[in-house]
Amino acid sequence: MTNGFAARRALNMVLAGMFALALSACGINSIPTSEEAAKARWADVQAQYQRRADLIPNLVATVKGAAKAEQDTLTAVVEARAKATSIQVSTDDLGDPAKVAEFAAAQGALSQSLGRLLATVEAYPDIKFNQNFRDLQVQLEGTENRIATAVVKYNEAVQDYNTRVRTFPEMIGAAIRGAKPMSPYQAVTPNADQAPTVDFGA
Repeated sequence: MTNGFAARRALNMVLAGMFALALSACGINSIPTSEEAAKARWADVQAQYQRRADLIPNLVATVKGAAKAEQDTLTAVVEARAKATSIQVSTDDLGDPAKVAEFAAAQGALSQSLGRLLATVEAYPDIKFNQNFRDLQVQLEGTENRIATAVVKYNEAVQDYNTRVRTFPEMIGAAIRGAKPMSPYQAVTPNADQAPTVDFGA
């Protein structure tokens, strides 16, 4: 009797282990882990864009004092910044390609207007050699590099998550959890994925 009980108990433990392994292979654990990784990478993208947005008022103020003739360009940058910071994409929205594209378009428009602003500085030697401007230029260049890195890491995390959601056997766990693919970040404006040129040969 004792041997039979021990055998049943051992069999139950083996079956429980196999069941846990099967669930693991089906993505019950890997899908949410991968999803959280992608959401964390999205937070990094937003943080770097926010860092850029925080630099812009100082950049505009520095240029404004010496380049009064460039009011239209300055206004365009301020308006593009306002639009870019007003569009928020939460981690719950990452499965909506339209919302991610809207965010990307606003950031791309800001990149373009910022690029135009930086290009106008070429005509103003006083600005080019202003220490404040040069410091901001270095910070902006660093931020643009961080943005590019954050976007690459986000897209890699999304690719990993989407692959798990769409391939067997993890797609079973994805279906059980109701997991849906996420949208990668894509530049929707020509050259929006390129950092504005901030090297003026100073």
